[in-house]
Amino acid sequence: MTPLLLVLFAAVCFGTTGTAQALGAPEVSAFSLGSARLALGGTLLGAWALFAGLRRRAALGGSLQLRPDSARIHQTNRAHLGLIALGALGVLLYQPLFFAGTAGSGVAVGTVLALGSAPVITGLLQWGLERRFPGLSWGVATAIAILGVALIAAAGAGDAGGANLGGIAASVGAGASYSIYTLSAKALMNRGWSADGTMGIVFGAAGVLSIPLLLASGAEWMLTPAGLATAAWLGVVTTTVAYLCFGAGLAKLQAATVSTLTLAEPLTASILGLVVLREQLAGLEALGLIVLAAGIVVLVLGATRARTRSGRPLTARAADASQAPAGRGAR
Repeated sequence: MTPLLLVLFAAVCFGTTGTAQALGAPEVSAFSLGSARLALGGTLLGAWALFAGLRRRAALGGSLQLRPDSARIHQTNRAHLGLIALGALGVLLYQPLFFAGTAGSGVAVGTVLALGSAPVITGLLQWGLERRFPGLSWGVATAIAILGVALIAAAGAGDAGGANLGGIAASVGAGASYSIYTLSAKALMNRGWSADGTMGIVFGAAGVLSIPLLLASGAEWMLTPAGLATAAWLGVVTTTVAYLCFGAGLAKLQAATVSTLTLAEPLTASILGLVVLREQLAGLEALGLIVLAAGIVVLVLGATRARTRSGRPLTARAADASQAPAGRGAR
């Protein structure tokens, strides 16, 4: 149950990003805000991964026999470099697309569209790559959750007098970017990389690349108290802390399951939009939130029942899956 709770906690942290943007930096461009979040949070994740690696090495008495993930970091092959580059690209694209989506369609609707599209894209990609259906619980939960997403999106479009096509496109693009870096990170973990090492290398690379982008977009807004507080919250809480929890959960769960669990993010964003930002909630939106929450509950209960029936911890089954033959298990 712990991996599920870690992912849900991370999703709740993610769900605060749109509200933080609206309260602390409403006039800042999506590109600059996303670059600041990643430059701070990504580099901190990279530093944490390096620190954790040094601690593990010290615990081994300075032995040159590194853990599998550390050894692979120093002896990367083309496949690993490709996964790292692909994951970093997904992270880089996600940030500005997400904030552009929330700016164009509102915090609640933009977040719901971004994260609501991610489970479908992730599950289908995983199904195609691994030739393995993510599971009945995932299918039922995702179908229920997507219905909730559709209700919320329809209500939001109706309230605005018509769908914001630019905002919708940006949000769906963010969902696709999320799928790319989730699957890339999972592939690295299945090849022996640790959770913190994977998050560190992918987000660290993206964070370093974001620094010149942030400087080019203008970082003066970070010199104000509100701007500094916003950047700190987005970088430390919604990126560093959240993705450490996210990575720990992803290491033990299927990528499709994790993607559906993170639908708690738009649920959190919608609640914050209603309570904190005083956004109007129509009856259709309320129904959508209830349906969305039901989808998450179905997934959690399904995973719990599967663990009970197997009589083994969820982590043991995940380890078995990671060692399954190519084409049948997680790779």
